[in-house]
Amino acid sequence: MTDSKYFTTTKKGEIFELKAELNSDKKEKKKEAVKKVIASMTVGKDVSALFPDVVNCMQTDNLELKKLVYLYLMNYAKSQPDMAIMAVNTFVKDCEDPNPLIRALAVRTMGCIRVDKITEYLCEPLRKCLKDEDPYVRKTAAVCVAKLHDINAQLVEDQGFLDTLKDLISDSNPMVVANAVAALSEIAESHPNSNLLDLNPQSINKLLTALNECTEWGQIFILDCLANYTPRDDRESQSICERVTPRLSHANSAVVLSAVKVLMKFMEMLPKDLDYYGTLLKKLAPPLVTLLSAEPELQYVALRNINLIVQKRPEILKHEMKVFFVKYNDPIYVKLEKLDIMIRLASQANIAQVLAELKEYATEVDVDFVRKAVRAIGRCAIKVEQSAERCVSTLLDLIQTKVNYVVQEAIVVIKDIFRKYPNKYESVIATLCENLDSLDEPEARAAMIWIVGEYAERIDNADELLESFLEGFHDESTQVQLQLLTAIVKLFLKKPTETQELVQQVLSLATQDSDNPDLRDRGYIYWRLLSTDPVAAKEVVLAEKPLISEETDLIEPTLLEELICHIGTLASVYHKPPSAFVEGSRGVMHKRLPLGGDIGGSPAMGSGFGAAPAVMPASLNAPVGGGLGDLFDLGGGVGMPMGAYIPPKTVWLPAMKAKGLEISGTFARRAGVIQMELVLTNKAMSVMTDFAIQFNRNSFGLAPAGPLQVLTPLGPNQTIEVSLPLSTVGPVMKMDPLNNLQVAVKNNIDVFYFSCQYPISMLFVEDGKMERQVFLATWKDIPNDNESQFQIQDCHLNSDAASNKLQGSNIFTIAKRTVEGQDMLYMSIKLSNGIWVLAELKVQAGNPNYTVMLNKSKYISYLRFFQ
Repeated sequence: MTDSKYFTTTKKGEIFELKAELNSDKKEKKKEAVKKVIASMTVGKDVSALFPDVVNCMQTDNLELKKLVYLYLMNYAKSQPDMAIMAVNTFVKDCEDPNPLIRALAVRTMGCIRVDKITEYLCEPLRKCLKDEDPYVRKTAAVCVAKLHDINAQLVEDQGFLDTLKDLISDSNPMVVANAVAALSEIAESHPNSNLLDLNPQSINKLLTALNECTEWGQIFILDCLANYTPRDDRESQSICERVTPRLSHANSAVVLSAVKVLMKFMEMLPKDLDYYGTLLKKLAPPLVTLLSAEPELQYVALRNINLIVQKRPEILKHEMKVFFVKYNDPIYVKLEKLDIMIRLASQANIAQVLAELKEYATEVDVDFVRKAVRAIGRCAIKVEQSAERCVSTLLDLIQTKVNYVVQEAIVVIKDIFRKYPNKYESVIATLCENLDSLDEPEARAAMIWIVGEYAERIDNADELLESFLEGFHDESTQVQLQLLTAIVKLFLKKPTETQELVQQVLSLATQDSDNPDLRDRGYIYWRLLSTDPVAAKEVVLAEKPLISEETDLIEPTLLEELICHIGTLASVYHKPPSAFVEGSRGVMHKRLPLGGDIGGSPAMGSGFGAAPAVMPASLNAPVGGGLGDLFDLGGGVGMPMGAYIPPKTVWLPAMKAKGLEISGTFARRAGVIQMELVLTNKAMSVMTDFAIQFNRNSFGLAPAGPLQVLTPLGPNQTIEVSLPLSTVGPVMKMDPLNNLQVAVKNNIDVFYFSCQYPISMLFVEDGKMERQVFLATWKDIPNDNESQFQIQDCHLNSDAASNKLQGSNIFTIAKRTVEGQDMLYMSIKLSNGIWVLAELKVQAGNPNYTVMLNKSKYISYLRFFQ
């Protein structure tokens, strides 16, 4: 007999009877009673009154009964917290049971009982289970830590469970590793600024080893974790890609998408001329195509992700156009998504094939699909210039079908084609005008009015056509009214004698009879322009229009980069960042693709001078040379007589590019600390709050040493000055130019990006005075070929004053000698990353021009990443 009998009871006084059965001495009767309790609980009956009786049944060796009791406990512990404490002793006992299934069951239930009162009693059992000899128990305990952290984060941190969890990443069992990664990732999401998953090459290697052996969901956790790692260089990136690539052939589509996410991210760091790069592109196509053979819902998710991938790297699927051709039995949501991807992949090589398909789609019965197909033909014409004539011809054939919605869509896209290719296809205007009476949709009517106004000089009866629209002016939508107003003003400027009455009529309707402020304002502007300066009106209204772009619906690049980092998640289906639809603190971390190029770490320099120190390489000449003049205050900086030079503030982010937020600033070095001095100005109408700042990886590892301290809301037209201390221990990547810094600033409105350049002198440290003997030995050891020389113009300082001035910027004079009336100053500079620069400064009395010679060491092995 099945368990359905437990749901069919109609007894009265049921709770009383169940209570008696639960306290029975017979094990079988007790088990039957617990099953009845669970059945009642499942259908929504309140059986919480039986809590103490059910808890008493925990003392059993029967695994099935224990599971049922634990299920009851999880459901009612929150409503009966005082009674739930009764179960603590049993948990502790079960965590030491010889059966690993019971130990795991106990620790799993402990994590699901969300009662503050008993969490502290569960710490010791959990600690034992995290170090249990059985991997099944350890993997269950790992997930329990994440659940416990959600209830009481401080308790988990105080008890050291996070460190134990990190240790489990090195576990010998792959499923334990996967669950540890999943738990740490979950905890890290609720604490975005914590560095819980401190990934390094050693831990990555362990994860990749576990990847081959764990279950499919374990693989997803590990792949998602790998996607958050940034490799040190292209070699490591390639190595990870090679080990992740086999996951592309997995049967689970979620594993495939997670693997694609990792590969799409790490491909950014591979040089495009590398053979492996081309091989990887070829390997990515087949798994994506295979995803399209699944059921429609999975197809749709795959297509939404493919849409992002195609925008980022169309070359991956450029030969796979046919798989995106629509099938007759595809649901509409799949059809529309396929259509979108077809347009993105359209090129000169496949346009004939694509147009033939689109023409076929335009005769389908589904109205929405037909409309999209007609629009797609127009987008193909705009995207592939060589196909424009064929597209126009196809659109004219569709207009001849006289199907109302087809004609209207065709007119809308032909307007865009006219914008893209002026004076090329205007011969079709006569055909369009024949269909004027059939237009009833606002967008199509507005498009037709635009065409008539734009090409009024080529249409003999343009005034009659526009007048026919004017008859029902008040019944038209705002879009049509605005277009009609502009078109009649254009017509008047082209044929002033014939259309004076018409323009007066439309201006009167727009300004006096309309209550729409946009329409009224445009009417007044045109009226004043025409009445005061007709020539200026002609220049404004008939100005040459910019060509429309090929792809107007592409996702903005920074958002696309973030969405690529979220492939396989809801963000990639919505095409919105997680912060747009996830409430609370979770999911608000903005992810970015790594920038390409060879990446290296900071040089491993010792603090002593036992060996010849590394010296600044040639690639630093330009920034150093360009800035030395400023160190003498020749550039109008804020340098003090004996202090470090501070450049004047410049605008880094104009208000028009940041929705009203203007950022200007400079860099200073004070008391050994680099400061980024910012001036934030709110030129918008709304208040700005929640400011934060982040740097991209850069040549010298500059990173904010603390949060951006904007403590009060920034009101409209207000300005605030902020000083942000910087450290030099951030991630390193060579930039071009070397002193370029890419910055992201966030506020309550949006995230904004800008670049600025910091003076190299900010990196000169205070202990940069080299010992005289070391300097001499190093200077002699450098070949003449490694010297660079340049001039500093118009500097009216003698050698002593120059030496004092430069010392304020941590450029130290080691020795001075006079040769043939010239003072020769030998100087040393040490950068924040341990690199040394040796310099010779020639100063001649009465001559305002200085000669600077920089020497570069032959010990280039320290400095590979600067080359």
